[in-house]
Amino acid sequence: MLRNAAKGAARRAVTELSRLPKPGDKVHGFTLLRSKHVPELELTALHLQHDKTGAEHLHIARDDSNNVFSIGFKTNPPDDTGVPHILEHTTLCGSEKYPIRDPFFKMLPRTLSNFMNAFTAPDHTFYPFATTNAQDFKNLMSVYLDATLKPLLKESDFTQEGWRIGPENPQALVTEGADAKPEDRKLVFKGVVYNEMKGQMSDAGYLFYIRFQDHIFPDINNSGGDPQKITDLAYKQLKQFHAEHYHPSNAKVFTYGDMPLTDHLKEIDAQLGAFERIRGDLAIHRPIDLSSGPREVKLFGPVDPLVDINKQFKTSLSWVLGDTTNIVESFALGLISALLSDGYGSPLYKGLIESGLGTDWSPNTGYDSSGKLGIFSVGLTGVAEEDVPKLKSRVQELLQEARQKGFNRSKIDGYLHQLELGLKHKTANFGMSLLHRLKPKWFTGVDPFDSLAWNDTLAAFEKEFAKGGYLEGLMDKYLLNDNTLTFTMAPSETFGQDLAQEEETRLKTKISQVVESAGGEEKAQAALEARELELLIEQGKTNTEDLSCLPSVHVADIPRQKEPVVLRNESTDRLSTQWREAPTNGLTYFRAINTLDSLPDDLRSLIPLFTDSIMRLGTKNTSMEQLEDLIKLKTGGISVGYHSASRPTDFRQATEGLIFTGMALDRNVPIMFELLRKLVIETNFDSPEASQQIRQLLQASADGVVNDIASSGHAFARRAAEAGLSWDSFLKEQVSGLSQVKLVTSFAHRPASDQLEDVIAKLKQIQQFALAGTLRTAITCDTESVASNSKALSEFVGSLSPKGAAFEARGAPQFSRDIKSFYPLPYQVYYGALALPTVSYTSPEGAPLQILSQLLTHKHLHHEIREKGGAYGGGAYSRALDGVFGFYSYRDPNPVNTMKIMTNAGRWAVDKKWSDRDLEDAKISVFQGVDAPRAVNEEGMGNFLYGVTEEMKQTRREQLLDVTKDQVREVAQKYIVDALVRNKERVVFLGEKKDWADKSWTINEMDINGVE
Repeated sequence: MLRNAAKGAARRAVTELSRLPKPGDKVHGFTLLRSKHVPELELTALHLQHDKTGAEHLHIARDDSNNVFSIGFKTNPPDDTGVPHILEHTTLCGSEKYPIRDPFFKMLPRTLSNFMNAFTAPDHTFYPFATTNAQDFKNLMSVYLDATLKPLLKESDFTQEGWRIGPENPQALVTEGADAKPEDRKLVFKGVVYNEMKGQMSDAGYLFYIRFQDHIFPDINNSGGDPQKITDLAYKQLKQFHAEHYHPSNAKVFTYGDMPLTDHLKEIDAQLGAFERIRGDLAIHRPIDLSSGPREVKLFGPVDPLVDINKQFKTSLSWVLGDTTNIVESFALGLISALLSDGYGSPLYKGLIESGLGTDWSPNTGYDSSGKLGIFSVGLTGVAEEDVPKLKSRVQELLQEARQKGFNRSKIDGYLHQLELGLKHKTANFGMSLLHRLKPKWFTGVDPFDSLAWNDTLAAFEKEFAKGGYLEGLMDKYLLNDNTLTFTMAPSETFGQDLAQEEETRLKTKISQVVESAGGEEKAQAALEARELELLIEQGKTNTEDLSCLPSVHVADIPRQKEPVVLRNESTDRLSTQWREAPTNGLTYFRAINTLDSLPDDLRSLIPLFTDSIMRLGTKNTSMEQLEDLIKLKTGGISVGYHSASRPTDFRQATEGLIFTGMALDRNVPIMFELLRKLVIETNFDSPEASQQIRQLLQASADGVVNDIASSGHAFARRAAEAGLSWDSFLKEQVSGLSQVKLVTSFAHRPASDQLEDVIAKLKQIQQFALAGTLRTAITCDTESVASNSKALSEFVGSLSPKGAAFEARGAPQFSRDIKSFYPLPYQVYYGALALPTVSYTSPEGAPLQILSQLLTHKHLHHEIREKGGAYGGGAYSRALDGVFGFYSYRDPNPVNTMKIMTNAGRWAVDKKWSDRDLEDAKISVFQGVDAPRAVNEEGMGNFLYGVTEEMKQTRREQLLDVTKDQVREVAQKYIVDALVRNKERVVFLGEKKDWADKSWTINEMDINGVE
C-alpha cells in the first residue's frame, strides 16, 4: 500500500503545476507563456517561446517513461518537385557536429529508442523519436537538432537521395571498365526519393488521393514530389529552401514524458541560440472556394488487372466546411461524418455500397480536419462508368434523408463511449499518438491547448446539443447545398505505358541538355559515368569512416535480468485461463483461442471471409446496425480472426485455430461475452440478403488489391518465400498472402447470378465449430474485477457447445515451393525476398542469428541495396519463433543486383572482421525491440499466444547479450552460405516481368479466372 502511495505521489509530482515553471518564468533562454493541467489525460501542458529566435515549444509533462521529442518546420512546397521530401532525406545524411555519411541510419544501432523517423506532411516536416533512456534522449536530441539546423547538404547527398541521371549498373563499370555492356551503361533516372515516388504513383489509391488534394488544395503543391517534376529540382534550390524554412523562427518543438523540462530546454537553447530571429513561413493555405457553385474534375489513373475493368472508376463529392480552430464545431462535424458513414448500418453505406453503386469508400471519404478549413468527402471505388453521374444526386438525397430523420442519441453515445475507452486504455505509445494528433493542427493555427482539453470540448458539445437541432443545423450550414467538388478518376489501360513514355521523353530531354553543356554525347556519357563512380566512392566510405563522433548508449546499460510478468493459470475440463492482474483503469481485456487440429485447407482459406461476414450479416433477431450500436455502446471492440503459431521448441510444428478478442469496462464484460457469442453462433447465413452482402465484402476486398499489395509488397514477397519453409509459414500465407488474394479475387469475379452456395455452405461449417469445444482464454484486469470476470467467463463458456470439431487426421504436411518464384504485377519498381530455414526459438543458435540480421542490415545491406542500389529499403531479418532468416528489398529499381547482394551476404558476413563496436551496435538495436514499452493488455501475451514462457525469454535475453563474433560467423556459414549451396532458399519477387525472370523462375500469374 505504501509503495502504491509513493508511486501516486511521484506521478502527481511530474504533472503538478506548483512544481513546474510559472507563466512569465524564464528558463534557459525560453519564456513560459502559459500552462494547463488536463486531469482526464493525466498531463500538464506547458507552452514556451524561445526568446532569441521565437521558436515555439510545447512540453507535455506526464508520468510516462516513454519520452518523445520532435522538431518540425512549416514547409509549404513551392512546386511539385518534392523539395520538402528530398530535404527531409538529405538533412539526415550528415551535419556539422556529425560529419559522417548518414548519421541518422548510423544511429539506429546506437540507440535504445523504440521509435525514430522523419515525415513530410503536405505543409510541414517533422522529425520525432521516442525512448525510455535519459542518455539516449539527450544523444538523439543532439543528432536531430544538428541534422535539421546544421546539415552538410552535400551535392552527392542530393543526387543520391533526390535524383540524378546515371548508368543502370555502375558496378559493371568498376569491374569491366570500357568493356561494360551497353545495357549496363544505359542512362536512367535514379534517386531514392525518385524511386519511392514512382512506387507511390503506381498505387491508384494514393494517386487518387494526391490528385484530389491537388484540386481541393491548389495552393499546396505536392510535398512528396511528382516524379515528372522531381527532375526539375536543382541542388541550389534545395539549399535555398533549407535556409528559408529549417530555421528556429520557423520551428515547433515538442517534448513529452517524465524527464525534466529544464534539462531539455538547456540542450535545445544551446543549439537554437546560434541563430538570429527571421520571419518564418507564416502562410496557412486554404482550400478552393466553392461558394460560387459546383465544380467537376476528371482525370485518368492505372488499371487494376485483378479487378473487373468495367468497375474501376473512383469518384467523390466534397464540401469545404468551417474553420478548424473552432474545436467544438470541428468535433461535431467529425461526429456527423462518423454517424453518416461508419459501419454497415450507416445511411451512406446502405445507400451507396449496399445498394451496389460502388464496392468501397474512396481514400478521401470522411471529415478531414488537418487543414485550416475542414473538408467533408463522400466517395466510392469500384464504380461502373455509367454509375459515376449518379453519385452526386444519391449522396444529396441521403444527406437530406439523414437530416430529416435526425440523429439517434444512443448512436451518439456509442461514439462518445468509444472516445472514453480510448482515454482509459493505457497504450505504450501515448506520447507519439499525442504528437500525431496535435502536430498538423498546430501548424495550421489550432491552439494545442484547445486540442488537449477533451472534457471542455465534450461539455461545450453537450451544451450545444441540449439546445436541440445542433447537428442538423451544421448539416444545413455546410452540407445541404451544391457548393461541391466532384472528383473522378477513370481507368486508362495505357496509363502505365503513358508514364513510361513520358519518362523516356523527359530522360532524352535531360540527356540532351547534358550533351549540349558537355560538348558531345561521348563527353556527356563520360561525365555522367564519372559522377556515378564518384558517388560509389563516396558511398564506399560508409564502411570505413570513423564513427566515434556519434553518441551511443552501451550494452552495459541494458539490464541482464528483466522483471518477469506475473501470470496465474487456472484450468477446468472445458477451460484454461491465464490471468494477468494489473492496473487497467477499470478495463478488462479478453482473448480466447480455439485450437483446430487437422483443419482442412479449404476451410482455413475461408476463415478471413467468415470473420468479415459475422461482422456484416446480422442474426435472425438483430440487425447488424443494432449489433454495431451495442458494440460501440458496451465494448471497446470485438474481433475474431485466424491464429497460428510455431512451437517455440520446434518451429517445424505448429498449431492453428480461431482467436477471439474483446475489451470492455469491467461492468460490461458479461454483455461483451454475449455479443461475441451472438456474432459467432447466431449470424444468419441463410437470410435472403446473405449472398449479396458476402459478395459485396469480396468485391470490397478485391477492389484495389494491386495497390494493397504494393503498399507492403516486401511483406507479401516474404510471406510467399517463407511458405515453402515451414508449416506455420505455409498456414500464414494461405490466410494472409498472395494465395488469399487470388482466392478472394476469384470469388469476387463470379457472375452476379452465382449465389455463392458452395462458399456459404463452408462458412456455415466454420460457424458450427468456431466456438465449440475447449477454449484457452486470457484475461487482463484489475485484481478487484477477477471474481466478477471469472463468473462471467464461466457462464459464457457454459453457453457454448462442449463438442469441438473433429476433422480427418492429415498426414505430414506438403508445402514445398519452387526455389525461385516470380509474380508479374504492374509496378514500376520491385519487391523481393529470399528466405532460409534456421532454428527454433529455444535453440542457442537463435541469438547469434538475430544479431547477424542486424549486422547485415546496418553494416552492409542498407548501404548496398538503398544507398548504392537506389531501393527505398532493404535488409535482413531473423524471426525466432518462425525459424526463418531472410532478406528483403522494397521499391527496388534494380532486382538483379539485389539478388546478387542477398546471395553473397552470408559469405560477406563470414569474411568480415567484425569489431567489438559492430557487435555492440547490433545488440543495442536488437534490444530496441526486446525492451520496448508494452501496453498493459500485451503483457503475458508471448506466453498465451506462442507458448514463450518468462523463463525462455530470460534465457534468450542472456544469450543475446553474450553473443560472440565467432558465433555470428558460424551461423552465417551454416544457415546462409552452406544452406544456399544445398538449395535451401526460397526467392520471390513481385513486379513487371522482364527478361531476367527466365526459365529458371516459376512464373505465378495472378490470373483470377482459373482459380477455383
